[in-house]
Amino acid sequence: MSDDTAHGQPGTEVATVDEERYPVPDPGLEEHLPRLTDVDEKAADRATRQVATFFGLVPILSIGFVVVYFAVPGDAWVDFGPLQANSRNLLLGLTFGLALLFLGIGAVHWARKLMDDEEKIDYRHSAASSEADKNYMLTELDKVVDESKITRRKIIGRTLLAALATILLPMIVGLADLGPWPTKKKRAETIEKTIWAPGVRVVQDITFTPIKPEDIEIGQLINGEPANLQELEGAEFQIEKAKAAVIVVRMDPNTITIPPSRQDWAIGGILCYSKICTHVGCPISLWEQQTHHLLCPCHQSTFDLGNSGVVVFGPAARALPQLPITTDAEGYIIARSDFTVPVGPSYFERDSRNDFKEGDN
Repeated sequence: MSDDTAHGQPGTEVATVDEERYPVPDPGLEEHLPRLTDVDEKAADRATRQVATFFGLVPILSIGFVVVYFAVPGDAWVDFGPLQANSRNLLLGLTFGLALLFLGIGAVHWARKLMDDEEKIDYRHSAASSEADKNYMLTELDKVVDESKITRRKIIGRTLLAALATILLPMIVGLADLGPWPTKKKRAETIEKTIWAPGVRVVQDITFTPIKPEDIEIGQLINGEPANLQELEGAEFQIEKAKAAVIVVRMDPNTITIPPSRQDWAIGGILCYSKICTHVGCPISLWEQQTHHLLCPCHQSTFDLGNSGVVVFGPAARALPQLPITTDAEGYIIARSDFTVPVGPSYFERDSRNDFKEGDN
């Protein structure tokens, strides 16, 4: 038998060559049956209009998403019998969901009704491509564009581009829900401010018991909060508690360094610092009495509370903020002011000129 017969030329059956390797006869390609849109121009035009309609609805729904986001109040509700749904969330879901659905339906309908669907055989070849193969591939890509009918039916291309361009609008607008834009004014009103103020008492965490200097022994650390925290509720309570948490420590005045600019920030050897690590915001209270070091349990940043809270080890980049304190007429510890620098993790927009560094006065 010839080599041509062995490779399954037309009119032959591979199984006659090697029944163990090719037990099933080569069926070849079935006769291609054209679709209605292949032979009926009116049907093709109708399918084109359908695809363009689906694509054309996407920009309308995407813009509708933006309108709903800004126009519908966030506290509006709609009832469905015993069920209740937020009106804005419901409309956002419908507009964006339908936009994605229509984009998909249009693409599928385009592929099924208008793109070329002729069956073809592609013989296996080696992984490496020759120059002839590369040129062939570029030619085939040009054919794909032609087979998609996008050059003949330009309305599909235009509506598809409009759909793809506007489908991103809901996603971009949705980014606003990540929080307010961090302008300098907004930062000053939120993350760079706490509820500490002149005259606010330092109280013990949990019990909210006010603290007097004589209540604290040398070497002792107390977790504290501002007394006015009790006036808040819900989310506002949790937010302000996270920012305003402090630690109060008492050390031997002869073993600590207080710069001239902070002489009136302490009561004897009693100092007050933010409880929030300046690295990534972990609460810290691992206190080493002998060294006056405060260790963060998350990444081992270590602060010297006996020297204005400067960093002595670890990834934290700035000193622990110190709260100026004094006593009121009844002898309780109170704040002189809010923190002079933002508490918590550092961020690149903030002004770091007032951060305390080793050697500052």
